[in-house]
Amino acid sequence: MSDDQQQPPADAPAPATPPPAQNPAPQGQIPGADKKILAGVLGIVLGGFGVHKFILGYKNEGIIMAAIGGTCFIGNFIPFVGCVTMFGSMGVAIVGLIEGIIYLTKSDQDFVNTYITNKKPWF
Repeated sequence: MSDDQQQPPADAPAPATPPPAQNPAPQGQIPGADKKILAGVLGIVLGGFGVHKFILGYKNEGIIMAAIGGTCFIGNFIPFVGCVTMFGSMGVAIVGLIEGIIYLTKSDQDFVNTYITNKKPWF
């Protein structure tokens, strides 16, 4: 080995490595807009149980919808009670359907401003 290609001594400290780069949002991606599609689809499919509310971080509203939707869903299988609870389960399912459609039809910026930044929990 020549003198100009010498290896560093074994006890020499390793060269400092730069910290790993954090993954920034892709160019043009608005932070929080990634929840729009998931919340919209879950609002349409499972809106009667409030799953889309939990995705957006609305825990209290999600619990309200889950309690009403779950209770009314179970009540549908009980004779004579099912007539009354049918309207409750249909009501929360319709709310979830409407909210899912609203989420999907908003632009990413409007969605983030309304539901992530300003925390508008209903419609």
